[in-house]
Amino acid sequence: MPRLGIDLGGTKTEIVALAGDGCELLRERVPTPRGDYAATIATIAALVRGAEAKLGAGEAASATVGVGIPGAESRVTGLIKNANSTWLIGRPLRADLAAALGRPVRLANDANCFALSEARDGAAAGAEVVFGAILGTGVGGGIVVRGEVLVGPNAIAGEWGHNPMPGDEIVRPRCYCGRQGCIETFLSGPALAADGGAENEATMQRYERRLARALAQVINLLDPDAIVLGGGLSNLDRLYDRVPRLWGEWVFSDHVATRLLKNKHGDSSGVRGAAWLWNE
Repeated sequence: MPRLGIDLGGTKTEIVALAGDGCELLRERVPTPRGDYAATIATIAALVRGAEAKLGAGEAASATVGVGIPGAESRVTGLIKNANSTWLIGRPLRADLAAALGRPVRLANDANCFALSEARDGAAAGAEVVFGAILGTGVGGGIVVRGEVLVGPNAIAGEWGHNPMPGDEIVRPRCYCGRQGCIETFLSGPALAADGGAENEATMQRYERRLARALAQVINLLDPDAIVLGGGLSNLDRLYDRVPRLWGEWVFSDHVATRLLKNKHGDSSGVRGAAWLWNE
């Protein structure tokens, strides 16, 4: 049975179809109609119908649909919250998509989709507990336990980027969330660039120690088998050697077995994870 996954981004919307073994059957990308909620629903519906037509009528009838979004669905109201794509906020996106497509639709935060993709058939395939850490324009995260996304009663599981950066950082920048000193203000791509950039050795050493401290908190709380890095900064290959050498200083254990891994699917992880939301 084919699985359809959709990555609803701020500038592009992508669809992928996966076979039962994870083989990619098709992929298509179109511009996201920014600021237009009705057009967003219509765009996703058109992508699904187009994919189903290409897959063939027999397969189309049984296709499942999962959608990754830059936000979260409230467990109380069913409305979208915390979305960078602000025209989604306060909208019943899952219900509206289900109505437009005539079938149930599953939604998840895009970081959760990334983590699920890498846990299902990516860098951390086979691991029981996986933390996916996004290091890009912002800092996000997702948790997968035994193949299932952990959402939590507040729909914020894995949101480590808005915890305070541990340590004695004297200057603690103000975050867009209204707080000061969030992990995101130290570990995002813009934060690294503002501190001197990836070509500056002193900057990189500061960054690695900060990342090690922040991930040590994750290990102390979650004790994952693997941490997979995503986002643009995941391409800094030195992190995978340097950070595990450092984080033991802050992990409450005599030995750290957690693996720090580079993602396997890259920019495709989010859309693939959306497809794997139907994991039965």
